[in-house]
This record gives sequence, C-alpha cells and structure tokens, in this order.
Amino acid sequence: MSKATKRKHVVKELLEDYVKPTEDQQIMRVLGSNGNNLHEAVTCSGERYLVSMPTKFRKNLWIKRGDFVIVDPIKEGEKVKGEISFILYRDHIQYLRKLGVWPAGFQEDCTSGNRNEGTPKERSERKTKEEDDSDSEDDDSDLFVNTNRATVLYSESEEETDEDDEEEEKEEEGRA
Repeated sequence: MSKATKRKHVVKELLEDYVKPTEDQQIMRVLGSNGNNLHEAVTCSGERYLVSMPTKFRKNLWIKRGDFVIVDPIKEGEKVKGEISFILYRDHIQYLRKLGVWPAGFQEDCTSGNRNEGTPKERSERKTKEEDDSDSEDDDSDLFVNTNRATVLYSESEEETDEDDEEEEKEEEGRA
C-alpha cells in the first residue's frame, strides 16, 4: 500500500467512524507536545502523564493543545503511560455526549470555550451591539502595526492638485 493510500484510509477511518471508548480506554485532553511524538495529556480527574502518538497517525494527522483523544493505557510504562488510539473532533464529542459517555470533568471546558452561547436571538443582539460599538469608534489604535516595514504617508490636498492642473495648462498653452 502506498503512503498516499494509507494516509487516505487513516484519515477516512478517523473522520467517518464514531468510536465509543472501552472500559480500559479513557478520554483525555492534550496539554501540549513534548516532542518525539509524545504529548502531555490530562484526565478528567486532573492526572497528567505522557501519551505516545502511534506510527499510523504520524505525519498523517496532527493534534494540538486542547484537543481530546481516546487513550489506551500502557501498563508497564513508567514515563509514557498511554498510547493515543483515536483523535476526537467536534462531531465525535457531540456523539459521546448523546451516549452519556463524556466525562463530567470536561463538560465545563467545552461549554465555557464556546463563544456562541445563548439563543440565536441573543447572539444576533450581541453581534449588532458589537457592530454599533465598532461603528461609533473609528479608532485604528487596535490595529496591528508591522514594525519591520517603513511606513510612507502620502497626502494629497486640493491645492496641490489645482497647482498641478494649472502647470499642465500652462505647458499646453506654451506648446500651442
């Protein structure tokens, strides 16, 4: 099997399959990467330890800080105590919540991080209020300024354009 075909099957399996963790497996949140395909993860109870990324996911799928994964425990591991068996995306998390399998310790993490809280009417009211605030203040002080570029300010006034027009007219009269 070629690398491209393998990658296609791994990604398809991850995106289309909805997996329920077994009794041995646990859902964990990734805190960060320690390098060498090792990631620091935390359980819903707050225990931290290292988990490894299996070979089939390496260079095919990426995880970042805050992602949720299903981890198989490694019994004989001293430092690395688990191996990632499945990476959970938003659809998978919603599926696990419907089943009632989602850990209670992670409930507040997902809801507090959700910016679109409230009913659609409340969200639209918030948007219009934010738009009104931004319209009333045309202050550019919050914009990013690139200090690596020299800024050149061009200003044109009506006087300059009038003078230029008059000079052009005089040159045309002189040619005729």
